[in-house]
Amino acid sequence: MRLGSGSFAACCVVVEVLGLAVFLRGFFPAPVRSTSSSEHRAEAPVPEPAAGASSNWTKLPPPLFSKVVIVLIDALRDDFVFGSKGVKFMPYTSYLVEKGAAHSFVAEAKPPTVTMPRIKALMTGSLPGFVDVVRNLNSPALLEDSVLRQAKAAGKRIIFYGDETWVKLFPKHFVEYDGTTSFFVSDYTEVDNNVTRHLDKVLKRGDWDVLILHYLGLDHIGHVFGPSSPLIGHKLSEMDGILTRIHTSLLSEERKALSPSLLVLCGDHGMSETGSHGASSLEEVNTPLILISSSFERKPGDIRQPKHVQQTDLAVTLAVGLGLPIPKNSVGSLLFPVIEGKPMREQLRFLHLNSVQLSKLLQESVPSYEKEPGFEQFKVSERLHRNWIKLYLEENSSAALLNLGVKLRRQYLDAIRTLSLSLSRQVAQYDIYSMVVGTVVVLEVLALLLLSIPQALSNKAELEVPLLSPMFSLLFYLMFLVLSAIHVIVCTSTESSCYFCSLSWLTAAGVMVLISALLCAVVSALSEMFVDGKLQRKNTGPSNSRWSELDLLILLGTMGHVLSLGASSFIEEEHQTWYFLTSTLCLALCHEIYRNCFLGNCCEPGLGGAVVALQDEDAGKVHKSHTPLDSLRGSEKWMALASPWVILTCCRLLRSLNQTGVQWAHRPDLGHWLTS
Repeated sequence: MRLGSGSFAACCVVVEVLGLAVFLRGFFPAPVRSTSSSEHRAEAPVPEPAAGASSNWTKLPPPLFSKVVIVLIDALRDDFVFGSKGVKFMPYTSYLVEKGAAHSFVAEAKPPTVTMPRIKALMTGSLPGFVDVVRNLNSPALLEDSVLRQAKAAGKRIIFYGDETWVKLFPKHFVEYDGTTSFFVSDYTEVDNNVTRHLDKVLKRGDWDVLILHYLGLDHIGHVFGPSSPLIGHKLSEMDGILTRIHTSLLSEERKALSPSLLVLCGDHGMSETGSHGASSLEEVNTPLILISSSFERKPGDIRQPKHVQQTDLAVTLAVGLGLPIPKNSVGSLLFPVIEGKPMREQLRFLHLNSVQLSKLLQESVPSYEKEPGFEQFKVSERLHRNWIKLYLEENSSAALLNLGVKLRRQYLDAIRTLSLSLSRQVAQYDIYSMVVGTVVVLEVLALLLLSIPQALSNKAELEVPLLSPMFSLLFYLMFLVLSAIHVIVCTSTESSCYFCSLSWLTAAGVMVLISALLCAVVSALSEMFVDGKLQRKNTGPSNSRWSELDLLILLGTMGHVLSLGASSFIEEEHQTWYFLTSTLCLALCHEIYRNCFLGNCCEPGLGGAVVALQDEDAGKVHKSHTPLDSLRGSEKWMALASPWVILTCCRLLRSLNQTGVQWAHRPDLGHWLTS
């Protein structure tokens, strides 16, 4: 099949894009989402299991808190609060954590650890994908179900001050707001003063239900100066003073209204040792989460270590605390210490609502949901719950009722934890089969393109693509049968969802035909190249061309760099690979230049007189081919000799200018010296 080089290249690009799309679909699986529409009103809450007509527990429980204040400090690491810095610079917060009426946690933020995906996780309880890294630069309106959407639907008044990302995500949810831009990282003073200046006025007013404050100054200090800067301590002291003002005001308000409020201190992500964020190091994913309320009971001398939870757990906890439906796409678990002081029936009611929401999401996301251990545990919990309700309605207050309630509560907590893990794995799990199919298509087209380059670069710019003849070969039919058998086996035996298996059988068969045809075309092109090369060697005799050391170095260096990208550690320190390859290449060039210049004196006098003698066996003549250095004269030749050393010197200076990456980012460099 004869094609022009342009048509052939266009076809290759189209097939490459299709293969890459299949690979990316497997590498970035679709997030877990409820299939029900997010526009309509919330569904009626699920009643207690087998509650019957004698029970009125068919509605949502009343709110646990009258007001909720969320203080989100951008880039707040867990050790800034629970470590030595917290004890030194945040004494009031440390007192609340150690002795006050508060529950403290270390909330894990899943990558990507940038602001917009983390806000989505906090308010929706879902796990954002890596595509949200791009959306972080210009956040679109969030159409997904969230705590703020449910609060607005319930008529609650929400006020926000801080990062304007919230205003973009929730454009019509706030009755009052003032947004500040987050991209001027050199400003770490006014960006927080713009939030705090509204504080006293809002706290004196009682016309709001939810107050959200997002402070950016700590993140800006980290970006510019790093986490070891003295400015970090000053900013933490400032945040501690703000928390003191808010908590004191809430306590005085509670004495008048006799209803508890909730103060939430959290971070969207942490910061690395360089002050950046976005990756998955412990410093970037571990954030503090502190829930403060006078309704939390604490025994004297009770010392509680912060437990590790997921950042997505906050959404369901806020929904329960405000008496709202849990967001449909939430994969979070209710933070049980918040409801620990409630009567047993209320505790079981909250846990049942959380497990029902997770089980519904699992049924909509996983085809084989009945085989999931979390779903089985949930069914067992509901059966136990029916028995407990029956005993409770019979007014049986014996020890058997209490023991059954404790057992049921433990069963619900285990089921919720297992369901949450199953749903989280759907986002973090790679679709290996789709990735393999996309990789095979891309590599086959790439091999065919490389094999056709010599013909495509000829004067005629036409090439013979061996595509039609392999379609009728035995190899094609064998490959098609083997690939079809593999497809059937994989799609019928796999327990997890697979994108390529969800396609129609006709589409899958078309992909198998394409893969088989491309493989046969590659084999045909290789065989033709081998036969042509063998005939050419017979006609022309032994070849005088060979690869130079420089060619081999470039080839091996390129291959080594490509292989290094297969490991995340090498990707994080990719600049170290480039430093090594650049220095090696400069030294090889220096060696080549000096060898041609100085060793050439043996053949011809004068600097740069390198001559290569090639014997022509047919004519018996000696041809002299001069190197490119022979065309240079005087200062130009000396510049060519000195250029590799100048490049090496510049590379060494650039290497010392700024320490990047992860492993050695804390080491001093010229950038630190210039800044100081």
